[in-house]
Amino acid sequence: MTEPEPTEGQPLVRINSSTESLNPRSAELDMMSALDIVTLMNDEDATVPAAIRPALPAIAAAVDDITGRLREGGRLVYAGAGTSGRLAVLDAVECVPTFSVPPTLVTALMAGGHAALTASIEGAEDDATAARADVATADVGPTDALVGIAASGTTTYVLAAIEEARRRGAVTVAISNNAPAPILEAADHAIAAVTGPEVLAGSTRLKAGTAQKLILNMLSTATMVRLGKVYGNRMVDVAVTNKKLRARAEGIVADLVGCTPDAASELLDAADENVKVAVLMGLAEVDAPTARARLDAAAGILGDALAKGG
Repeated sequence: MTEPEPTEGQPLVRINSSTESLNPRSAELDMMSALDIVTLMNDEDATVPAAIRPALPAIAAAVDDITGRLREGGRLVYAGAGTSGRLAVLDAVECVPTFSVPPTLVTALMAGGHAALTASIEGAEDDATAARADVATADVGPTDALVGIAASGTTTYVLAAIEEARRRGAVTVAISNNAPAPILEAADHAIAAVTGPEVLAGSTRLKAGTAQKLILNMLSTATMVRLGKVYGNRMVDVAVTNKKLRARAEGIVADLVGCTPDAASELLDAADENVKVAVLMGLAEVDAPTARARLDAAAGILGDALAKGG
């Protein structure tokens, strides 16, 4: 019998998925006490970091490529469906206040669109045409990086998004909780974190989702560190958008400059609430325009601006 040919964006055969397998430790889950259930879940969750560790070199290589693209003026674009897509949206949204980046710098393509954030959109994850259209609408190109996330590693929407982004010249990254997997084979960087059977069979919002969240944390945070959005381990590019973040910004300035909270507040006011400018003003004893000019000359990297100050 002749096998049918696979079409672009659609794997020919669904691979044997360990995330869909039965977990013998939870075979009698419905008979357990609440304490036994949450203890078992906690024990299983503790295995996730170990599942990620072998992938650290691949994650680091992806960070280097993503950083290079963003330095060229590109963007980091995520693509996912269901839980994976919602985790991608969460990571993208959080980059804005944490690192003061524009909302367009880190974005997410979600199978089924905005409505799929709060509701299940049947069939969206199987729509390769929509994925290619979403990548085209986002105008993904040679300066961009696209990261596709799918627990199974077979999700058609994610596979098609990776293929289309790569065709357009973007660097591509795949995150899967199964290996081998079609999305891993399709991407420039393959990140496999094989988390195994879930406590609740097939519920990949559990260990698989936890692994995806940890990996996305690494990709975005390490990239922003490499881009100079951090000084030491401080969020010196934090956006001051509410009282809590204003207090955090004042604390960062006070600690780095070695001044009183009142002095830090005055520096922030003079710097229009730009933490980097305020710190440079305090440490180099310069005014705000001079601090901004030195930061611009140092590509926004505070350490370089301080070192070159003379």
